[in-house]
Amino acid sequence: MKNRDERCDIKLKTEIIGNSDVIIKLLKDIKKIARAEAPVLISGESGTGKELIAKAIHENNPRRANHPFVVLNCGAIPSELLESELFGHVKGAFTGAEKCAIGRIAAADGGTLFLDEIADLPMSQQGKLLRFLQEGSIDPVGASKAKKVNVRVIAASHVKLETAVSNNEFREDLFFRLNVLNLHSPRLAERQGDIETLAYHYLNAFLSTTVTPARNFSNDALIALSCHSWPGNVRELMNRIQKALVMCEGKLLEPDDLGLCIPDRYANAEVIDLESARQAAEKKALKSALEHAGNNISQAARALSVSRMTLYRLLDKHKLRI
Repeated sequence: MKNRDERCDIKLKTEIIGNSDVIIKLLKDIKKIARAEAPVLISGESGTGKELIAKAIHENNPRRANHPFVVLNCGAIPSELLESELFGHVKGAFTGAEKCAIGRIAAADGGTLFLDEIADLPMSQQGKLLRFLQEGSIDPVGASKAKKVNVRVIAASHVKLETAVSNNEFREDLFFRLNVLNLHSPRLAERQGDIETLAYHYLNAFLSTTVTPARNFSNDALIALSCHSWPGNVRELMNRIQKALVMCEGKLLEPDDLGLCIPDRYANAEVIDLESARQAAEKKALKSALEHAGNNISQAARALSVSRMTLYRLLDKHKLRI
């Protein structure tokens, strides 16, 4: 209840769902960053909702919210077409250019350009993007003069750009230009308490478009959802629920319908306490983060998107010792 009230106090226009500690912190940070004009870099695994974060930043910026929000997935466009897709071209600039095209940057004039999977941007285009960020102008392919545009750029990547820079796969100067303000999109497994909320959200959304006998989750299904590690994050949750609704045969979705199972420690229990299952999942997440961080508290806290003090509190709560 406290987190739900706290979320209400934030007063943010967004499609992001959840009341967990990490989501409340994220929403507070989005509200601050939305008011600014500097570039933003969003990190996080695939399927965590980085585009929703970018859209929330755009929609809560009073100067840009009524202007276009344009999305380009840098990994989805063939490299030979990417320059024209980004910067536009004039008629006759190349074979097949039968008319002028303004490009994604110019299409976002006055608004926001979201460059998803920025690590996939070819080196040949990184320098041109850097020039645009520095000068606020673009050179359409085949054009004789530059064109001024007013666009806020938000970039996102599931690849750590610091590593890409170290491997000479991403320009360091472009990284620093993009990484003025930064946000991290948390993994679903870190969002204990949000999983059930999200599950019901997508259940209700898919029920309106799916012919299915199912109308709810069984208690076992809720336990299985809470205990799953969610390597595919929110996208995986959506896919499992959508498939389950199509394939199920009863009024309640069961773990088998979702392609999940209940951990052995709950299999023989006559009554399953959902809160206990959540606590077990939280403890599992803590152990996993510490293991991957080599028991480094700072690194584990960053991985879980919590403060060091919160991590110490959780360790004490679950009686975990370093």
